[in-house]
Amino acid sequence: MEKIVDKITFKKETRPKLKKEGKTIALCHGVFDLIHPGHIIHLQQAKQMADILVVSITSAEFVRKGPGRPYFNDEMRLKVLEAIECVDYVMISEGYTVDDIVESVEPDLYIKGEEYAKESEDITGKMTAERELVELHGGKVAYTTGEVFSSTKLINTALSGLPEDVVRYMAGFITKYSMEDIKKYAERAEKLKVLVVGDVIIDKYTYCIVHGLMSKDTGYSSGLEYSEQYLGGAVAVARHLSSFTENVTLVSIVGNEEGIRLQFLDEIADKMRLKLTYSTCFPTIVKHRYLTRNAKREEYRKLFSINNIPETASYEQAARQEFLKGLSEKLDEADAVFLCDFGHGLIDEETQNLIQEKAKYLILNCQTNSTNYGMNIITKYNRADAFTLDQKELRLAYPAYAADENVALQKISAHLNADGWLTRGSEGAHGIESGRVHECPAFTLTVKDTVGAGDAFYSAAGLYAAAGAPAELCTFIGNIAGALGANIVGNKEAIEKVNVLKYAATLLNI
Repeated sequence: MEKIVDKITFKKETRPKLKKEGKTIALCHGVFDLIHPGHIIHLQQAKQMADILVVSITSAEFVRKGPGRPYFNDEMRLKVLEAIECVDYVMISEGYTVDDIVESVEPDLYIKGEEYAKESEDITGKMTAERELVELHGGKVAYTTGEVFSSTKLINTALSGLPEDVVRYMAGFITKYSMEDIKKYAERAEKLKVLVVGDVIIDKYTYCIVHGLMSKDTGYSSGLEYSEQYLGGAVAVARHLSSFTENVTLVSIVGNEEGIRLQFLDEIADKMRLKLTYSTCFPTIVKHRYLTRNAKREEYRKLFSINNIPETASYEQAARQEFLKGLSEKLDEADAVFLCDFGHGLIDEETQNLIQEKAKYLILNCQTNSTNYGMNIITKYNRADAFTLDQKELRLAYPAYAADENVALQKISAHLNADGWLTRGSEGAHGIESGRVHECPAFTLTVKDTVGAGDAFYSAAGLYAAAGAPAELCTFIGNIAGALGANIVGNKEAIEKVNVLKYAATLLNI
């Protein structure tokens, strides 16, 4: 009998036959990345509860344990399960939930380990929905007993699933913080009213195939594949935050382009409150990048970039006043303010002073880029409660201390009277709390695109800080978000709370 089956075949052929024969069906679902004794016991007990045992795995693209997981690919995981005697059928789920499998199998019993018996403790928040779907299809949930092992722990330690510096860091981290701490601050963050202020940027990506250098010039000759555009800048930050709390408001000025306005309504209007002022003279900023993909792995190299940022134009007075009026009203309501100063003209001195004066809790990010290099330095602010910046921005703020980043970080912390973070790319991040600097390594070196990684770090670390978490825990969460953001092309998607929590659980399991 062929054990590996597709969902449609099982639903249309196998299941009707089994039901006609009066056979009961049990379903077990998981990643099953590394089969260990706990899995075998779980599957054997499940088989004892029904006539037929179906086991499904989550397809690799939907596994949410962080970059580099699953350790084994879909084919290998299916073959290992197929070889287990008590397993009758094996199939693959193509989604973040098990819904597609439940609807195809309609199990009499959906069997989980006893660690899932308390639905309120499930960090994915999916167990209740899974139970309800199983019951809708006439089944019920049952639980196996026995010692709980962990594939994640085995992979993290025995198979070098984590870099050595991460294992060393986590060995110390778990003595101070637990998954309960991480969930506690996530729950506090849910209740915060969050205001995001900053430039809206459209990230347009055009994908090319590079044929080589032009025969009569020094530029690339490339073939056009396709283009996409994503909502970036302050919108990207607001989208990240909206996964953690429903109380997010975005305040900004944008151009009056109809297509972009429709994109706002289509993609984000149901995720946050929008307080947008439309300018008739200043366009919505578009940064257009041309890039090519590595043929062997999903990494991207940028060829060049163009933008539509005016050199001399400014927002008309009517738009500026409308923006300031709306901003002042929203500042009164917000528990936490994320100020995303990309240096493209939105945050002028009046706006800057208003936010510093009225924000109850201010999380600051003042960015340097090619169009404002040396002109948008974080030291123009004199107050924040938390901040992030990168190595280049730190050097511009305190060039005399370029050789000692920790001293420079202490200088900016004292200047702003705030705790904060220095993001350092593949070298991780440094955090500072009450003048003491701590270090956290990068949690992945698997990278698709670094464009959105800093914004993801800023969003998650800043929100945890606003929820009262210690700076070191905020650094940990920020680095997780940055690792996830570095594996999203541009700002095509936002990081999700459930993915951050699941990756945290992975890292804590050493």
